[in-house]
Amino acid sequence: MTLYLVRHGLPVIDPNRPAAEWELDPAGFDDIWALRESDRLPQRAAWFSSPEPKAQQTAQLLTDGETGVIEELREHERGVTAWTEDFQERVLAAFAHPDTGAVPGWEPLAALRERLVPAVIGILDVHGEDDVVMVGHGTAWTLLVAELTGREPDLVRWRSLGMPDVLTVASALR
Repeated sequence: MTLYLVRHGLPVIDPNRPAAEWELDPAGFDDIWALRESDRLPQRAAWFSSPEPKAQQTAQLLTDGETGVIEELREHERGVTAWTEDFQERVLAAFAHPDTGAVPGWEPLAALRERLVPAVIGILDVHGEDDVVMVGHGTAWTLLVAELTGREPDLVRWRSLGMPDVLTVASALR
């Protein structure tokens, strides 16, 4: 069993709405279709998605099969965030201080961990040896990989994640 963590495709950024409400940008559809045609995702797997529109829409473009929508797979909650040049530094600060919100109104990463990790472990337990694909978000997946592997969050990899992109975790690392 392998866990495939897909970061959603390119969203339409609307600075007046929370990122959790953003839709996919049709300009990024070709990248999602290219991922679908690549060998980076399994032919047979159980599919799940964050409830956020950009994640659900990415999953719909990647598979013709059923995709379970799991509330706990949503991204690190940030409300309406100014997408300024220092956004990456703010997220890095969230990783450096996971028990506090790096920015007023941001969810502490410890709270993300408390909802995300048990939900994913529950899904993996139910699906045993089956491959599992989850479509969601870069910060959540970076935190999850660290938790499942017992390693520090790979923030260099986080910074380089594409839209879409895939992280994998082998079952032996659970």
